[in-house]
Amino acid sequence: MPARSSSRLLAVLLALVLGLLTGCSGGSADTRTPGDPITDAEADTLAGLLHRDYTEGGADFTVTAPYAESAVLTLTGEIDFQGGIGSAQAVTTFGNGQPDDSRTLFFTTADLWYGDVPGLTDAMAAAGRPDTTYLRRPISSTQADGTASLVDVLVQLVPNLSQRADDDPRAFTERGYTWQGQRSVNGQLGAAYRTGTGATVVVSAEDQLLLQYTTRLPDQSFDVTITLADHGPRTITLPADADTALVADYPQVAAQLGF
Repeated sequence: MPARSSSRLLAVLLALVLGLLTGCSGGSADTRTPGDPITDAEADTLAGLLHRDYTEGGADFTVTAPYAESAVLTLTGEIDFQGGIGSAQAVTTFGNGQPDDSRTLFFTTADLWYGDVPGLTDAMAAAGRPDTTYLRRPISSTQADGTASLVDVLVQLVPNLSQRADDDPRAFTERGYTWQGQRSVNGQLGAAYRTGTGATVVVSAEDQLLLQYTTRLPDQSFDVTITLADHGPRTITLPADADTALVADYPQVAAQLGF
């Protein structure tokens, strides 16, 4: 290939890359500084962000919460945004050599199902329900001792990443949203924004869908990060009633298993 043609091709490719980098930011990366106010175009993008999650139908998600120096709770699953139903594998990993703790979760905006709980089958068999594989209870923001249940908080955060209508773009400029530059999430290029409350939102440069949301929980010293991928319709079937027992109906079993 002649040198001049090669130079033209390189110039075109560079232009395409730069266009992708700046397409979601509403301005040139060379003339903007992280911390700059968002543009009107970015306010429009952010105003429709959660509604686009709803319109897409659902997504795969990963939630990480390093709630202690040597302990991380990770939820990996999928969410049906339109139906408000999710499922996940909840795994707590410890840095002190303690074995991982794993549970299977299903959740709606109101209830939470626990499966794969050690001792559950035997305990329920002794209580006259030998076929029970899940315990169900209402989602609560606080436990009996007044503290927040981390699992409950996390499964409430995920469905809240969608809504049925756009927001008002003016709210995002009034609340002090700022541009934070570009970053890659699972190999996808996105534009990052800081909210007025200090949370971080990463929006895909390709399709303007939510890639990642990071926030500090109230009265906590750690951040929770929710990463979304493979947006699209989801069908999630909740555990059958025949396989499920209500925690409130079996207080002794609940106490025995730590519920």
